[in-house]
Amino acid sequence: MQIRIVAEDPARSQVDWLVVGLFEDPPVAPAWLRETPSAGVIARLVESKDLSGSGGEAVPIHGPGGVSAGSMLVLGLGPGEVFGASEAFEMGTLLGKRLGGKPRGVVGVVLPGAGMPSEVASHLVQGVTVGLSGPGLAKSEPGRHPFEGLRLIVPPGSTADATLLEDAVRRGEVVGRAVNLARELVNLPPARKSPRLLADRLRNEAGAAGLSVEVWDEARIRRERLGGLLGVAAGSDEPPSFVLLGWQGAGPDAPTTALVGKGVTFDSGGLSLKPSASMEDMKADMSGAAIVAAAMTAIARLNLRVNVRGYLPLTENLTGGRAMKLGDVLTMRNGKTVEVMNTDAEGRLILADALCLASEQAPIRIIDLATLTGSCMAALGQKVAGLFANDDETAELVRAAASAEGERLWRMPMDGDYRESLKSPVADLKNVGSKWGGAIIAAKFLEEFVGGRPWAHLDIAGPAWADSDSPSQDAGGTGCFVRTLVRMAEDAASA
Repeated sequence: MQIRIVAEDPARSQVDWLVVGLFEDPPVAPAWLRETPSAGVIARLVESKDLSGSGGEAVPIHGPGGVSAGSMLVLGLGPGEVFGASEAFEMGTLLGKRLGGKPRGVVGVVLPGAGMPSEVASHLVQGVTVGLSGPGLAKSEPGRHPFEGLRLIVPPGSTADATLLEDAVRRGEVVGRAVNLARELVNLPPARKSPRLLADRLRNEAGAAGLSVEVWDEARIRRERLGGLLGVAAGSDEPPSFVLLGWQGAGPDAPTTALVGKGVTFDSGGLSLKPSASMEDMKADMSGAAIVAAAMTAIARLNLRVNVRGYLPLTENLTGGRAMKLGDVLTMRNGKTVEVMNTDAEGRLILADALCLASEQAPIRIIDLATLTGSCMAALGQKVAGLFANDDETAELVRAAASAEGERLWRMPMDGDYRESLKSPVADLKNVGSKWGGAIIAAKFLEEFVGGRPWAHLDIAGPAWADSDSPSQDAGGTGCFVRTLVRMAEDAASA
């Protein structure tokens, strides 16, 4: 899809579809449209309450009077005073989903007159890119079709800088493609992303982006003493893999950020077997690994002046004859022993090894992402991630980047007394504790393996997967926090 930026009167733009945003406070046609018959159509739609300007609305007008475009799509943008990156992303996703269901010619989008034009353009393009990519990987016919062209129209009177807009559009394409990569990997059927198959796919994607890639097989994993990963993988006929990604954009002497992503390609719960209904979305239990890998491809393609290392443990958690049992004791990379008291608390076991490896390289900070606990969903719902950290500065960097991108998280407590319920009579730790505060207890477990390095943990069990379709989001993998990780890297590069 070719994207162009043009400065012209939108009413005279020669496009097949013209997309116009309408704020709800009050919902009136933009100035360039007010002297056309289409302004009267919009006014009547508002009067009849068929159009209010609220977010998620999409009203088509065919043969709009006084406009050169063949059809016009009016999108509700919500309140103008809060319109920003998140709302621009949702606007783009909505129009991609709304118009992408059929092959289209050239679609023109009038840049809304709110927010920073370059930020709006970047996130609008991200959203369109995401909206044009549906979850139907196994459908015989495509459900979404890219536009022949996308034209971003800068209306008269705008002060937008053309160079900044060009850079913003390129950024938007790169980040949007990265979000789609994370979504695709999550949505793949489990049989198509066994640990070895997923490692091969990540090797190809990372290599194409310019990242360094190293993949460890089971023999290397055993030599590296990754006891948690080996313990979880024991119940599957598929051997585990461990993927290490690297980007050195700031030179060998610059500090490095470590990103760790949970990669359970299917989670049955092991011998602590999940009910069938709870397994339906367990192909998404590798969302953390997908998000880290996808974000790193974007960081490389944007050529950001930062150093980043990715650590991705990949395994299935199944119930084969060699599966770990309750009461088994595993020895982690750092020598700590863990008594397994619930085989469905497997994510923290593989993350423990990955965090140990990351901490040994003395990064400036470690950030891990994992679909870790149902407890976090019970506390925060399906749209908000839990943020846990041992360092206020690292927590604030994550929070600020997420806020700038409109991705939602909430910092949770990490008080020391939560550690008490992890005590084991036979080992250094148990892998589960009290039934209360489970997400915090899981975070306290992970903290044991970061070697005192500044660290933040994102429990993304809720926002990583959408159970149902909405105007600005598809059901399935969401690719959440790819945008946050890229923003963090951009912030670090400009510091």
